[in-house]
Amino acid sequence: MSLYTIMVVDDEEEIRLGIIKKIQWEEYGFKVIGDAENGQEALEKAEKLRPDIVMTDIKMPFMDGLELGRELTKKMPESKIIIFSGSDDFEYAQKAIKINVIEYVLKPINSNELIEILKRLKVKLDKEYDEKINLESLHNHYLESLPILREQFLASVIEGRQNKASFISECDKLGVDLKCKHLAVSIIEAENEEDNCSNLENREEHIINISIKKLLEEEINKYCRTTSFIYYGKVIGVSLFDKREDIKLLIEGLTNFSNIYKKILGIKVSIGLGNIVNSPYELNRSYIGAQDAVNYKFLFGTGKVIYIGDVEPDKYVELKFTEQDERKLLDTIKVAEESAIEELISKLFKKTEEVVLDLDKYKIYLLEINIAMIKLIQSYNLDISDIYGEGFNPYSIVEDFNSLEEAKKWVTDKAIKINLNIGKERMNSSKLLVEKAKDYINNNFADYDLSVEKLCDYLHVSPTYFSTIFKRETEMNFVNYLTSIRLEEALRLLKTTDDKTYIIAAKVGYQEANYFSYVFKRKYGIAPSRYRRN
Repeated sequence: MSLYTIMVVDDEEEIRLGIIKKIQWEEYGFKVIGDAENGQEALEKAEKLRPDIVMTDIKMPFMDGLELGRELTKKMPESKIIIFSGSDDFEYAQKAIKINVIEYVLKPINSNELIEILKRLKVKLDKEYDEKINLESLHNHYLESLPILREQFLASVIEGRQNKASFISECDKLGVDLKCKHLAVSIIEAENEEDNCSNLENREEHIINISIKKLLEEEINKYCRTTSFIYYGKVIGVSLFDKREDIKLLIEGLTNFSNIYKKILGIKVSIGLGNIVNSPYELNRSYIGAQDAVNYKFLFGTGKVIYIGDVEPDKYVELKFTEQDERKLLDTIKVAEESAIEELISKLFKKTEEVVLDLDKYKIYLLEINIAMIKLIQSYNLDISDIYGEGFNPYSIVEDFNSLEEAKKWVTDKAIKINLNIGKERMNSSKLLVEKAKDYINNNFADYDLSVEKLCDYLHVSPTYFSTIFKRETEMNFVNYLTSIRLEEALRLLKTTDDKTYIIAAKVGYQEANYFSYVFKRKYGIAPSRYRRN
C-alpha cells in the first residue's frame, strides 16, 4: 500500500507549519499533500487532491472546522477527519461525532499524542483497504451478481442501448452468446383471464415468471438455441438460428412450450414473436415487433404464438432518425470538437447508403435532422439568421439538394456554425455571471457572513460550478477576491478617516480586529496602525 495522504488546515501559519515539520510522516505511513488557512480554501483543495485524512482546526474564518467536516462528509465520505480544538467543550465534541470525526485533539498539540493517533489510524485504514481489495471476496460477489448483470445487459440489448465498442467483451464477460446469422425476440406473458385466475390465485407474478423461464429453457432449446430473462414482468426469449427458415422450428417449439405449461400448471400464456434480424444490434427492432405481435391477441385470441411476420410486413426496413440519433447529434453539437461533429454526421448519412427507398423518405430523414438542429438553435436563443442566412427558409432546403453528399456537407456546415455560436453564448454567460458576482461582492463585502454559498444562492448556481467559472475568469478564488476587496476598502478608510482599527475592521467585514490586523499584515507586510502613521 502506498502512503496515505493528509491535508493540514489551520488559520495560524505557525501552528500549521509546526505540525507539518515536527513529524516524520513517511515513517508512520503518511505524507502531507497540502495545507490551507481556512475551511473554504481547504474544501476547494480537498476536492482536487482527494486526501485520505483532513486534520483541521475547529475555529477558522470563512468556514470553521465543523462546517468543513460537514461538507467533506457530503462530498468525500471516504476521507477521515481529525479535529484540533483549543476547547474541550462537550458541545463541540458532540457536533464532531455527528460528522464522523475519528479523533478530537485538544490544543496545544503534542507530537507524541499525534503520532499515537497516526499509528491507530494506519491500522484502521490498512484494515479498510485490505477489505476493499480482497479479490476473492470481490470475485464471489461478482459471481453472485452475474445473473442480475446478465439480465441488465440483455435488457439494454433489446432496448437498443448497447455500446458497440464494448459489446463483444461484455458478452464474453457475462457468458452471453449472441453470435449467429439470424436472431429473433419473443415475449411470453401469463394471461389474467377469468378461467386463468383460479390457477394464478395466491401466486406472485415473479414466481409465475420464474416457472415460465425455467420450463421455457428446458423445452425450447430442443428446437432452437435460446437465452431467456425476466423484463418488466414478462419473460423475454432471444433465439438464435443459422437459417431464416428455422423460424418455423422456433414457432413450433414455442407452441409446444405453451401447451406443456398450460397442461402442467393450468395457466394459459400468450407469446409474441418479433421479426428476424441479422445482428444483435438490431434486436430492439425484433423486440418492438414482438410487442406488436402480443397486441394481436385481441384479434386472434389468447394462449397462442403470434409471429409478427405472419400478420404484418416488416415496417422497420426504413430510414429512421431515432431519438437516440437526435440526442447524440445534439449532445455532440453542443460540446464536441469539429472533427467529432463531422464524424457523427458521416455516420448518420451512412444510413442512407444502406437502404434503397423512395426519394420522399430520404427527404423526411434530412428534414428530421434539420428540425433537430433548429430546436437546438431555439433552446439556446441563437439568431437563426446567423446560422442559415437572412431570409432563408430552413424547412424547404431538402428540396434543393442535388445529392446526398451535397446534403451532408450542408448539414455539417450548419452543425459546426451552431457549435461555434453555442460556445460564444456560453462564454458570454460566464462573463456575465462573474460580473454579477463581483458587483454583489463589492456591495456586500461588509457582511460578516458573506460566503460562496450565500453568493451562489443569490446567483442561483451551484458553488462547484461558480468556483470553476470564477477562478477561470478572475484567476483567483472567491476567498482571495473577497479579501482583496475588503483590504482595498480598509486602505481607503485608513487614509481618509480617523476611525479606529476595530471600527475599520467591522466596516470591511471582519468581526475580530485581531484577525483583520493579521490578514492586513500578511498582505502588506505592516500592521494597519503603523500603515496609518507612515
